[in-house]
Amino acid sequence: MSQPPLVTLIAGPTASGKSALALKMARETGAVIINADSQQLYADLRILTARPTVEEEAQADHRLYGVADAADAWSVGRWSRAAIELLAALEAEDRPAILVGGTGLYFTALTKGLADIPTVPTNVRNAVEADFVEKGEVTFRDALAGVDPKAASTIEKGDRQRLVRAMSVYVSSGRAISDWQADTLPLLKSGAWTGIVIEPDRQRLYEKCDRRVDTMLENNVLDEVRTLIARQLPSSLPAMKAVGIRELAACLMGEETQGDAVVSLKRATRNYAKRQLTWFRNQAPFWNRIRN
Repeated sequence: MSQPPLVTLIAGPTASGKSALALKMARETGAVIINADSQQLYADLRILTARPTVEEEAQADHRLYGVADAADAWSVGRWSRAAIELLAALEAEDRPAILVGGTGLYFTALTKGLADIPTVPTNVRNAVEADFVEKGEVTFRDALAGVDPKAASTIEKGDRQRLVRAMSVYVSSGRAISDWQADTLPLLKSGAWTGIVIEPDRQRLYEKCDRRVDTMLENNVLDEVRTLIARQLPSSLPAMKAVGIRELAACLMGEETQGDAVVSLKRATRNYAKRQLTWFRNQAPFWNRIRN
């Protein structure tokens, strides 16, 4: 029996060239490109999320791009199920696959597994959040170390969201989030995949982020956002949290000039890229690196 085709994972920050690399590899190998970006799932956000163009999609088989309506909330679990079903079908056809994107949790689900953590009640989450505000990060982290030393030592400085999440899980379930995570199994078999992180020079990356915003404006991203906000969808939906929605909506509603909105969007894009760099540096330290 032949070995199953290798699955390639390509991760990295926004504007780093992930899609271009995936397309080049797909043209050379005949691989199917599978989206691993939580915002490029949404049909409403082609320009804002810099999804592959129609011309680029015609050069290789692309899957899970623009498959969801903005009113439909996709979770990491739902994406994982769709991706694994696709990978199983491609393996049966003896076709290689390339998963590409910047959503770290998607890659974590594939390579480390999804923890079946019970839902944290809202009142518990709110109480823990208030405790964090009252104590401050240092004291709060010390308290977390008493119940979940692994989480306390691995969560990055300043990552309030994950610190509160870890403590909330312990308070509501009586079990450390690290223990829940230790029980999980990866969705991809060991040896069946290889990982690549594109990790550009930070200054060059920031310049590319700025150019990407300029390109979005040239491609009428304001019209795309205008159409989306006209639907008056709840702000809690994942699609409505995409980088750029808030900044460009402010411009469209006359709360900011277009110039100020562009400055804000470029800053938000650079900050997002910085967070992604940090995530992949910490969560995928042994993946192959491409530095450009």
